[in-house]
Amino acid sequence: MVKLDILSDPICPWCYIGKANLFKALEAVPDHPFVLEWHPFQLNPDMPAAGMDRRSYLEQKFGGKEAAVKAYAPVVDRAEAAGLTLNLDRIARTPNTLDAHRLIHWAGIEKQQTPMVDLLFNAYFVEGRDIADHEVLADLADAAGLDAAIVARLLDSDADLQDIRDRDAHSRKMGISAVPTFIVANQHAVPGAQSTEMWTQTIADIMSQMAEAD
Repeated sequence: MVKLDILSDPICPWCYIGKANLFKALEAVPDHPFVLEWHPFQLNPDMPAAGMDRRSYLEQKFGGKEAAVKAYAPVVDRAEAAGLTLNLDRIARTPNTLDAHRLIHWAGIEKQQTPMVDLLFNAYFVEGRDIADHEVLADLADAAGLDAAIVARLLDSDADLQDIRDRDAHSRKMGISAVPTFIVANQHAVPGAQSTEMWTQTIADIMSQMAEAD
């Protein structure tokens, strides 16, 4: 098996698109060699805990409304090409994602990490829910098969907060500056929302190399 580490943030549209493209390739090759693990990387590590009004955030980030619309045009096009729904008009606030990353971590302990990532992407990009809200996160935990009551208690504590911050900081020190970033076999960093075709070819190459090694 080959480890595929994925650095991602659940409010990152390119991460949403990159995951969709990757999983189309994985589904096309059911015996693929990848073992996936998701890792925290906050797009906005300095975001206030309560988040920000989304319009204000985008205009501040991109330098005005027109620039924000222009910046998101390719995102909308690529999401549509990937068969994804983006209901950006439903998103009222840009959240701090630290607690969402804690939830992904806890889901990993229960072997439900990828389903949890799916639920967070859907909650944010399709349903427009505030994925910093503890009630929302507990509800998503329940949908992933986790104990919502335990998750709610953990969210109200400092459990794993520093661990998530440290892992995020470690990735930045290693040179990661944007997400999604995929790390294949602890060696090859693949940045960006790569195409399904790229992943299909990568899987074929790896499986060929593994067959030759046997």
